[in-house]
Amino acid sequence: MDVRETLQALQDGKGPEVADVETLLTARGSDEQALFAAAREKRDRQFGNKLYAYGFVYFSTYCQNNCTFCYFRHTNDIDRYRKTPAEIYELAADLKDAGIDLVDLTMGEDPQMYADDYAELLDIVARVHSLGISIMCSPGAVRKDVFPRLKAAGGNFYAVYQETHNRALFAQRRIGQDYDFRANQRKWAHEAGMLAEDGMMCGIGESLRDRAETILAMGAEGCEQIRAMAFVPQAGTPMVGNALGSSEDEIRCIAVMRLLFPDRLIPATLDVEGTEGMKKRLNAGANVITSIVVPKRHLAGVAQPEKDIENGSRSVEHVFSLVEQMGKKVATQQEYASFIAGLQAKRAVPLH
Repeated sequence: MDVRETLQALQDGKGPEVADVETLLTARGSDEQALFAAAREKRDRQFGNKLYAYGFVYFSTYCQNNCTFCYFRHTNDIDRYRKTPAEIYELAADLKDAGIDLVDLTMGEDPQMYADDYAELLDIVARVHSLGISIMCSPGAVRKDVFPRLKAAGGNFYAVYQETHNRALFAQRRIGQDYDFRANQRKWAHEAGMLAEDGMMCGIGESLRDRAETILAMGAEGCEQIRAMAFVPQAGTPMVGNALGSSEDEIRCIAVMRLLFPDRLIPATLDVEGTEGMKKRLNAGANVITSIVVPKRHLAGVAQPEKDIENGSRSVEHVFSLVEQMGKKVATQQEYASFIAGLQAKRAVPLH
């Protein structure tokens, strides 16, 4: 089947197969616009005109891993920082006061944050929780027993990205890491009553079939949030000479994820193309704006450590203004908290 036939078959209720996803990912021109239109229709039917906005606090750029694509890999000779718990609290408070729905507490796999049985990490989550804002925990891969404690400290979401569900490619890109241990993070988060996010990267050596299989795998995991992000070459990494990942490939992945999994949260990141790319991602069916930051507070991004951070283009005011221009509305913190509370209620299990 071609793209249009595949779109129609899926909209008529056909269960997606790998070949169907591959076909949709080849969409170009008017076929691509039809894909985007179908994705927007699915999103708007599920979520109305509401979008969600996530603030971003990258509070430690130290990491014990050596991922080939990451600027913050352990062996990269760069300036690093750790924000103090007080600084993190102040940054989160700024985001809450600005009307952001969720604070994404992100770090590298920093041994200091893991020390003393994760005491500092748990303290940070608890401090931010005291503000009364929803929290995404993004501290890398941790032990199974940590998840109930993160939930008790106030964590709502747990985000850890596989990047690819091709095991061989995973081994090449996340050197020395255990595929199953990382994949189990999202399972363990669910078992603890938290929500979970998985993500894929476009342009790290994967085939079209790899992308299709990863999209289907992320959906099958039952993660409440799934995402795609284009690869950006980073200075000081083995992949610095590789080609920039295609934002068009990323956007097509977003549209296909929305078409197949209409009830999921799907981000439009500001960390690859800044606000210039936000509208394109929203027009492909995304419904979460991620990586909004507080300017002039010396924070780093992930894909592009300085992209639009200090000039204010990723500020709350600027992003909210663009959303209004698109005829959408950012949900209030209360609306978002109520929405994810409903999702968490489905995941809640007795803790033993």
